[in-house]
Amino acid sequence: MPGGRLTQQERQQISLGLADGLAYAEIARRLDRPTSTVTREVLRNGGPTAYRAELAHRATEHRAQRRKPPAPRGSDAPPQAHGRDPEAVRAYEETFTTVLVESGTPKMAARVLTCLCISDSGSLTAAELVQRLQVSPASVSKAIAYLESQDLVRRERDDRRRERYVVDDDVWYQSMMASVRGTAQLAETARRGVAVLGPATPAATRLENIARFVDYVSEHIARAADQARDLLHAPHTQPPAPPAR
Repeated sequence: MPGGRLTQQERQQISLGLADGLAYAEIARRLDRPTSTVTREVLRNGGPTAYRAELAHRATEHRAQRRKPPAPRGSDAPPQAHGRDPEAVRAYEETFTTVLVESGTPKMAARVLTCLCISDSGSLTAAELVQRLQVSPASVSKAIAYLESQDLVRRERDDRRRERYVVDDDVWYQSMMASVRGTAQLAETARRGVAVLGPATPAATRLENIARFVDYVSEHIARAADQARDLLHAPHTQPPAPPAR
């Protein structure tokens, strides 16, 4: 598998693949590159609809010229716990962040959420996030505000009265239930339109069907989340082996 930076020819192939409607995975397969490499390349350079090979190549060269030389490995970089490979952790962090961004999470919020998720404590202060992500306190504050609005993080005070941002097991359950409440509101709003547009009209029928669909899906998501909630607190175990045939 080739390594290093993407060449200009590879970027042109990415641009052609996007124009043909190919998925990132298929473009990556044709380039013999990891899917995450293609995904990051596209998201950094305008997204799938605005990606241009020439502009992306020039922007990458410009970033490389502006980038400071990497700091030597030393006391500034926190040591990885449990003997983890720092490069593997960094690559996984980028992949996790990319997946969150593709699902609709703003980039800085995705970086903060990833940082919290892959920390063993699941909790970091604003100063720790600033240091780990090398961003401004204002960027962290804005990202936390978004994550709180989605019920993905919560705040608490530690024994030194510092405010910490926490992503624990129940946060995911609460976020799922918040999503269910949002879809329920959509169903209620759709049903209001039935009375406004007149029963038995095509538009009213469409809205009623939307409401019924959303109600059905929301009910099943809420029920499944309640039934699966214990999995968030279960200790990690190996999956059972499939029965012998």
